[in-house]
Parts: sequence; C-alpha cells; structure tokens
Amino acid sequence: MKFEELDLSDNILDALYDMKFEECTPIQERTIPHILNGEDVLGIAQTGTGKTAAYLLPVLSLIDDYPADFPSDAINCVIMSPTRELAQQIDQAMQGFGYYLDGISSIPVYGGNDGNRFDQEVKAMREGAGLVIATPGRLISHLQIGNLDLSRCSFFILDEADRMLDMGFSEDIMKIAKELPPTCQTIMFSATMPEKIEELAKTILKNPVEVKIAVSKPAEKIQQSAYVCYEPQKLRIIESIFRQGDLQRVIIFSGKKTKVKDITTKLTRMKINCGAMHSDLTQAERDEIMFRFKSGQIDVLVATDIVSRGIDIDDILMVINYDVPHDAEDYVHRIGRTARAQRDGRAITLVSEDDIYYFKAIEKFLEREVTKNPMPDGLDQGPDYKLPRKGGARPKQGARRNAGTPRNAKAPRTAKGGKPRQNKDAGAGKKPNRQRRKPKKETAKSAE
Repeated sequence: MKFEELDLSDNILDALYDMKFEECTPIQERTIPHILNGEDVLGIAQTGTGKTAAYLLPVLSLIDDYPADFPSDAINCVIMSPTRELAQQIDQAMQGFGYYLDGISSIPVYGGNDGNRFDQEVKAMREGAGLVIATPGRLISHLQIGNLDLSRCSFFILDEADRMLDMGFSEDIMKIAKELPPTCQTIMFSATMPEKIEELAKTILKNPVEVKIAVSKPAEKIQQSAYVCYEPQKLRIIESIFRQGDLQRVIIFSGKKTKVKDITTKLTRMKINCGAMHSDLTQAERDEIMFRFKSGQIDVLVATDIVSRGIDIDDILMVINYDVPHDAEDYVHRIGRTARAQRDGRAITLVSEDDIYYFKAIEKFLEREVTKNPMPDGLDQGPDYKLPRKGGARPKQGARRNAGTPRNAKAPRTAKGGKPRQNKDAGAGKKPNRQRRKPKKETAKSAE
C-alpha cells in the first residue's frame, strides 16, 4: 500500500514525498488506519520494520488535521523509550515527518545531561511541547517535581515496551499511566510478546486492536558462524579474528555492562582501537562514543543490547556475540546491525559450554545449523556441542546434588486535555471515526 492511500494530512504526505517514502511497511499499513480511527493498538513487530513511522505519522497527522482538539499549551503526546539513543532517534524522525507542520514541537527528555539541558526540558514542558519523547526515569523525575501536566494528553505511546520491562521500568510506566486522562489513546509496540507484556497491555490498553508481524529471519546476506569454546578462550578467538584484518566497523555485544567494561579494557591492552557503550555512561559520553564510532575514529564498539535495537548505523561489517542471547529475537536484533542498506556482513557468535542450549534454540528458530568454525591455531578444542546442558553453571567440584536427582537431569529453561474528543460509544474507550477530508488537489507532484 502507498502512503497516498492512507488518510494522512497533506503536510505529512508532502514530507514523505520529500523523504522518498512511498510504500508502507506491513506494520505501518496495518496500524496507521486504526490509530487514525482513535483506537488503542498493540503492535508486535521486530526492530527495523518501521514502527516509529507507524505511530508518528498518524499522531502528527491528527494533530495537523484537528488543531482544535490539541491545544498548543498542552502536552498532547508522550512517547516512552527504553534508551536515550532511541529517544534521540525518534525525535530526529519527528523532525523529518513534521517538516511542514506549523506550531508542532517535540522535546527529547532523558537523563545524563547538564543543568542547562534540564532547564530546557522544564521550559518546553511547561509551555506545552506537542510531543514529549522520554525515558521513564527522567519523566518520573519531572512528574515528581511538578514540571509537567499530563491531564490533557491525547496520546501515550510505548516503544520497545518489552525492553523497558526488561530494564525494570514497569512501575514507572504505571505511575505515568495513572497521570493520563481516561480519554488518552494508548499505543504500545513490542518486539516480543511475553506474559508481562500481555499483562501490561490488559492494564493500560482499552479494547486494543492487536497487530502482529511475524519475526523475520536474519537477512540472507549475513554470513553467520560460531565458535564453540570455553569462556577463557573468547578473547583469544577475537584476537585471532582481528589478526586476519577484520578490524573495521565491528560491534561486539555482551548482555552485561560489567562484562562490556572488562572486554573493552582487555581489548585496549591488545592495542585495539575500541570504545564501550553501556548504561553507566553519561549522555555526553554516549554521544561522544557514538560519534567517534560512526565517524570511523573507533574501529570496534563493545556494547550491551542498548545498541541492538533502534539504532541507525548502516555500515557495520561485523557483529560478534561475545555471549549468546537467551532469546532468538534478541539474536536477530543483534546481528541485524550488519548487512544493512544492500551491504554484506558477518555475524560471529562465541558459544560457551553454558550457552550451547540457547544457541541450539536459536538454530531451531532459524531452521538451519549455523556453521561452526574450527578453533584458531594454538587453542584447544572447545566443549562437545552435541550434549549441551540446559543453562546454569557447572556444579563446583565436590558440590552435592539434591538427593535422588539423577546426574544427567535437565534443569528447566529460564525465561528470560484540551477538550477531550468524545468516545464513539459510551464506555467503549474508542474515539469517533473522523470524516475524510476533501481529496488533495491534483499537483504535478501527486500526479506522478
């Protein structure tokens, strides 16, 4: 479907034309009409499917088409993001989509900034920023101080909701939701659908339309392989890979920030030009690291999953999973950083003894066996890949098992307001269908 076929405002269509956006992605095609119709939406789709545009385009279009419903001195839309980087990216997308919109502003709100930035956030929110794009912790801080009024908010959007819950923001999200008026339209996007997302959806969404786009397999252009190894061998394997000359535009992922710091320290001792990205950095430090990596001043970025979703870097040549994600979707997100924009890419995973079970689950999801690389010269053979244990560390020497527990028993797998618009039906929680505006005048642009 083309964007021209949707009931988007003329100004939004003009911006899309300038940006050379013509065809909707599946998630956009299936969610935009429902959002325009005033319905709550639960969208399940992985990163890279166009979710940001799926909610920004209809929200901006409604504000543009119905200015009387959205006072200029109110916060009309709150967008929640799990990370500062994604908040910045959403704000950048808003600037592009809203290029032709008059009087519609946005402010990214996140921690790690100096006092001047905080004062700018306060001023924007008190004067009525059209869209507030915020991380949960920072928004809670402003709420507690009394810097913003959400009583007239018309849209509440959760982007990467599963990641926010994984990061422990569930309580913050509920506190923010309680500040919203009952007429607020809520839109939630998530890459996965665990039980906690279902519970959150039932709590804050009203009769939602559920749109689910199947998790796609990694791009065929990604050359996937793995080393089955012991934990102490991992850095030696990376050193061997880099000796082959593969030392540009590389991201090394690890699930824990403590391990990211340790890996970065050890790579630096090897004279490898690298930088670390994790949640302990200030915003200025994060911006500096990302700038240096994007500009080529840093060859290797060692990062937590903070970079695996929603970060737009198109020329990554290699992704190395220092440890195995416990979710197949997370694996897809990580290696999806490479082989973008018609480029080729490599994804190498270091599979330790405790991670064999999880990597086998990933192979099952991929419906293929990932190539296992031979160990580099000088390193002993790794563990037997055929007999994985189901998670958990090996019992220490002499540790007693529970009485009656078989030696080879498997452990269970661990989980990882202005004037409110009237409801369509009393108590239904939906807003009315808006009449379609008059057809756009024929122009040379639209006739093409």
